[in-house]
This record gives sequence, C-alpha cells and structure tokens, in this order.
Amino acid sequence: MSLTLLIDGDIYLYRAAAAAEEEIDWGDDIWSLSTDLKEAKDIFKYTMDDFFTRFDTDKYTVCLSDKRNFRKDVDPTYKGNRKKTRKPVGYRALVDWAIESYTTFSKPGLEADDCMGILATKPDMPSSLIISDDKDMQTIPCNLYRPGAEEHHVITKGAADLFFMKQVLMGDPADGYPGCPGIGLKRAADVLGSRPDWSLVVQAYQKQKLTEDDAIKQARLARILRWSDWDDEKQQPILWSPKR
Repeated sequence: MSLTLLIDGDIYLYRAAAAAEEEIDWGDDIWSLSTDLKEAKDIFKYTMDDFFTRFDTDKYTVCLSDKRNFRKDVDPTYKGNRKKTRKPVGYRALVDWAIESYTTFSKPGLEADDCMGILATKPDMPSSLIISDDKDMQTIPCNLYRPGAEEHHVITKGAADLFFMKQVLMGDPADGYPGCPGIGLKRAADVLGSRPDWSLVVQAYQKQKLTEDDAIKQARLARILRWSDWDDEKQQPILWSPKR
C-alpha cells in the first residue's frame, strides 16, 4: 500500500516565496523588493515532485494554517513575538494558487501542524507520512520525515507523549510561550526520568511557585492536535486536559 504524504504547506510555500524574492537597487538610494511568482510556483512544484518521487507515491495532502489561531484564545500573547516578522512578497498569492492547484486541508482556527497531526492519527487513515521540518511534529505518534535533516522517525505514542511533556516544561521561544522557568532540554529530561508522568510536570511548576493551571495553559499552547483533540462535528479543538 502506497503512503499518503501529509505535507507542511506553510513551511514549503514560505520557503518557495522567500527564495523567489529579489532586491533591486535602482540607484539614488532607491531599492525595491519583488517576487517572481512563476519562479516561486516552480520551486514549490519541484519540492512536491521530489517528495512524490522519493516516496514513490502520488497520494498526498498539503496542510495549511487558517488565518485564525485558537491558541490566541488560550493566550493572546501566543506568537506575539512574530508580529513584526513579514511574510515574503507574494506569499498569500502563492498560497491561493496552491489551494487551486493541489489537494489541501485546513480547519477553522488550526495551524498546519494541527492538521497534519489530526490526519495522521485519524483511526481510518491509511498508511501516512508527515513531511515537515518542524520539531514540534515529534509530539505526534506518526511516521515523520524531516527533509532538512534527512531524518526519518517512527514515533510511538509513548515517545510522542514524552516529547509533548518536555515541550510543556521547556516552552518554545519561537512560538512565544515560556514553559516552566529555568527548565531546558537536559533539565526536562531529568524531571521526567524513565517513567514520565503529568504529575512530574506539575511538581516542577509548583517548585517555581506556579500552579497546575499554569502548566495546563502551557500544555494547551504546546499541544499539536491529534484526532482525539478535535471535535469534527463542531469543527473545533478539544482543549487538552490531564487524564484523572
């Protein structure tokens, strides 16, 4: 049975648009920035064709982020550090072209990461492979290929849950949520030990004079959605809560 590729459209469309940007010096201190949209389309096509050839399949879905992000309802400062980071020139037009030209998938309020996570863990989903360079995808039990590092991971549920709890402890400066103060990768591994459990995460927060509610809030920001975290009837996420 051939693989169905679940492709991080956000990353590879962004890179295609950025690679097609060009600065022009018109003299007299006048500069302009433009994008050859045809070149950007060709770059994205080449990327997609490379994936299809590498994994010998024509089954795929390009996952895209919605304009709204439900995590901002959990914490309005989520990704607030990116407000001044511009998208490449022509990026929106490139996304619109991709939606018309490829099979895409998005859901209200979700990021592309969530869409890949939901599809990869859907009970009736055929054999699939997530293609993304985003390290956060290691919180999903799945087959994962990271092209930038040329790494292929088979992530079990236990490994995915462990990575998720590490993220809750460490936070993610790139996404603008802090995690538990004073905890990095090594400390997170020490806290969770060989038998990781949510109670250990809570204890780490409490040692910093924080509460379990603080830990849960960080978990809801860190959580890449799985099928069990999505209410398909209501078309909305089910916010993560610890099992009691």
